[in-house]
Amino acid sequence: MTEKRSFAHIDTWVFDLDNTLYPHHVNLWQQVDQRIGEFIGAYLKVSAEQARIIQKEYYRRYGTSMRGMMTEHGVHADDYLAYVHQIDHSPLEPNPAMGAAIAKLPGRKLILTNGSTDHAEAVLARLGLLAHFEAVFDIIAAELEPKPAAQTYHKFLTRHDVDASKAAMFEDLARNLVVPHQLGMTTVLVVPDGSREVVREDWELEGRDDPSVDHVTDDLTGFLQGLAKP
Repeated sequence: MTEKRSFAHIDTWVFDLDNTLYPHHVNLWQQVDQRIGEFIGAYLKVSAEQARIIQKEYYRRYGTSMRGMMTEHGVHADDYLAYVHQIDHSPLEPNPAMGAAIAKLPGRKLILTNGSTDHAEAVLARLGLLAHFEAVFDIIAAELEPKPAAQTYHKFLTRHDVDASKAAMFEDLARNLVVPHQLGMTTVLVVPDGSREVVREDWELEGRDDPSVDHVTDDLTGFLQGLAKP
């Protein structure tokens, strides 16, 4: 069995945003998910049921439904992002314990998200975490190519001068950890709290036994607090 990578050498901490930095059961993403369906239905002039099928198929095939709509139907990213991220962020509450744990991690902290910077900053502000992060690398910075595309991670590493062998990546989708692990990053899969109901596709919950996953946690704050201890 391959030995799991540790954190002693890490100087850059990279976090996904949605369903990673806040609990899955908050279901903030449910609002985005609903608005994606509405956008697709209106744009393609199809029923809500058909829009849902298209939405999930593109998500699976292209990494994001937006990429599928751009590729298959010529949708403009700005229009899409402006609509789907128009949500109520109030379900999110400040998480000072997580903020304190992140602050104690040695080195830089960055966000790598398939969402927009505006959405990321709104989420981080609600969580009380905005001041802890140096930068957000979003879908626009990725030139609209979402994770898990390899070129997106390469662009991120180059843009922010990150040494992958000294970086850790926290994600809620195992498939988004495959390339980071190949590049030498220590990987952490953040899974839902098993005692709370969450809205997820079955395939999104897979992969915790994948060799590209070094660590798994259902309590990110507790996990980070553990790393901060001497």
